[in-house]
Amino acid sequence: MGAEHPALPAAAHHDVDSMLSRKFGKEVANYFSGSPLNRVSFLRSDHDFISAALTHPSTSFLLCNNLAPVAKDPAHLAYASHAEIKTLIGENPFEKTEKQMIEEFRSDVTLPLVLFLGLDEARRNGFEHKQYKGTPYFAVDITPKGSVQKAAEGVIEAVKAKGHTFLEGRAAMTLNAPEAAIYAQARALLDWNARNPFCAGCGQPTLSINAGTKRVCPPTDMAGLATAQGSDVAAKPTERPSCATRKGISNLCFPRTDPTVIMAVVSHDGKRVLLGRNKRFPPLFYSALAGFCEPAESVEEAVRREVWEESGISLGRVVIHSTQPWPYPANLMIGAIGQALPDGEKIHLEHDPELEDAKWYDMDEVREALVIGTSGLDAPPQEGYKEGGLRLPPPTAIANQLLQAVVDGFLGEIPKI
Repeated sequence: MGAEHPALPAAAHHDVDSMLSRKFGKEVANYFSGSPLNRVSFLRSDHDFISAALTHPSTSFLLCNNLAPVAKDPAHLAYASHAEIKTLIGENPFEKTEKQMIEEFRSDVTLPLVLFLGLDEARRNGFEHKQYKGTPYFAVDITPKGSVQKAAEGVIEAVKAKGHTFLEGRAAMTLNAPEAAIYAQARALLDWNARNPFCAGCGQPTLSINAGTKRVCPPTDMAGLATAQGSDVAAKPTERPSCATRKGISNLCFPRTDPTVIMAVVSHDGKRVLLGRNKRFPPLFYSALAGFCEPAESVEEAVRREVWEESGISLGRVVIHSTQPWPYPANLMIGAIGQALPDGEKIHLEHDPELEDAKWYDMDEVREALVIGTSGLDAPPQEGYKEGGLRLPPPTAIANQLLQAVVDGFLGEIPKI
């Protein structure tokens, strides 16, 4: 049978009485949220802060090879020290200011990607900058490529020699909740940087700045140039073609987040739940419907549109329940609960052939499946599963949380958002 699911993160300030909580219910925290790190995003451009944080003895580095993180075991990440990765990133890749890095940009040299993730303020091991204290966390891309291939391969071999492994694909969803959130941040940013090596405006190579959270199109390139022998005067860089991103205020490329709606749909009488499955699901596995938000579309409109397109069901009231960061590659899952219109409950799959099947399930059957029939797509259901029974996503997926809310009486008389 399937392995035990990791615990979900606690909601922020869950033990504090609140007028909002009394009226709308407790906040729901989903897997991949609840990071223990304070991102202090306003310090990413602070040259002194980033340099000091990177070289501090207490700093933890999360290493990723092709987006797979280094781990001690399936539930715990393994972190490296500055000394262990110095052969790849150098003493301090943030030694120069961003202005200097842009001026000295060389497209023929691979710069190891180093991301600042934040400070763990619960772990105070000596690092402080002004009023900010905590253990700094960085992520480093150790994927062998370009001019750093040999150095990266050396780091990978050292990792394996310590008995650590890389969590490939969705295997990272076995991590404990706080470290899953740390990894989610690292994976999303590493993936975004890897997907955007060239400028969307002119097609020329870009440079990662702001501790890995922005990319810029430099105006010049030192590629192929060298300082004249016996001289300390550098060759003049090559001027690059004009680019619209260097003009006006929209002159940077920022990380992408794609809003995606996912919804538990209940019948008009509140006694049944609509579930769907696509062709890649294992037998008897169903889930909540989902789809991307489109431009100039509200979340509620996206929910109604996606449900109608995929199942033919027409929805009336739509309520937002909770959200989940989903770093595969960069989604924000916006969880909602919608109720079908009295005359809109007939299933019709011919609009959009995305679903292989859709069905209305009684609340009791969904309730039982949430107890004994949940698992990942590639894992067997947990102990107690009855062959032939309904299978559903695990608690680490927001679909599970939405269905749990419905069977727990979300639509009852107690007011909730």
